[in-house]
Amino acid sequence: MNVDEADALAAFERLGLTSYEAKVFIGLHRIGSGTARDVAQVVDVPRSQVYGVAETLEERGLLEVQQSSPIRYRPVSVEEAREILRERFENEQERAFEYVEAVRREPNGQEEQEDIWTVRGSDRVDDRVVDLLSSADRRIVFGTRLPELLTDDIGAALEERADAGVTVLGVSWTEAVRDRLHELAGVDVFKPPGHRQGDDRSGRIVIVDDDGVLLSVVDDDGSETAIWSSGSLFASVLIQLIELDEKTLLESC
Repeated sequence: MNVDEADALAAFERLGLTSYEAKVFIGLHRIGSGTARDVAQVVDVPRSQVYGVAETLEERGLLEVQQSSPIRYRPVSVEEAREILRERFENEQERAFEYVEAVRREPNGQEEQEDIWTVRGSDRVDDRVVDLLSSADRRIVFGTRLPELLTDDIGAALEERADAGVTVLGVSWTEAVRDRLHELAGVDVFKPPGHRQGDDRSGRIVIVDDDGVLLSVVDDDGSETAIWSSGSLFASVLIQLIELDEKTLLESC
């Protein structure tokens, strides 16, 4: 079995077929049509199992059965199978998320609001930063010491909110980051006071209005982990503590 076929089998399994079902379906497309014996000769499925697998595939609408002796099987076209599996996937997705929507609310109809969340991985942190920035109405503070953590999407979000009238402050001890921030329209750039030597763990800081905050750290292997909160008492208190620590800088925004 080559790598491409293995990937195809794994993909069919993710679409809801069993390993045997995927093998029989692919095998029938390889030979066009055939008996259980024909199928067993080209795929790694015991002949005794082909009958039951074929019956299930017929129920799924993925193959047709010719009532001959011996019974012969023929797969539906690739286009038809693609549409059947797409429709099934969409139906299952709708069913699953309808249930999640139903159970995620408390009996009184109010959603439970957790105070603090953890996000791991720079890509996911990027997405969360952009989401937080996009929600800003009055003020944004964004800071990082690492140029790679100021992505193009984050830069675009900062410019978009600045253009919408939001006060946007970019802070960094790193000259390359400040240079990149200076290129963004509407962003005021500052170098924070009190830089601690040997700070090689800090990642990003994001403050949105008075109740949204994200802080991240970068591990020795380069992986990033962030905590964030929005619309919570925790976020408001943490922002106050940060502003007390950096009062001189933050009063300027």
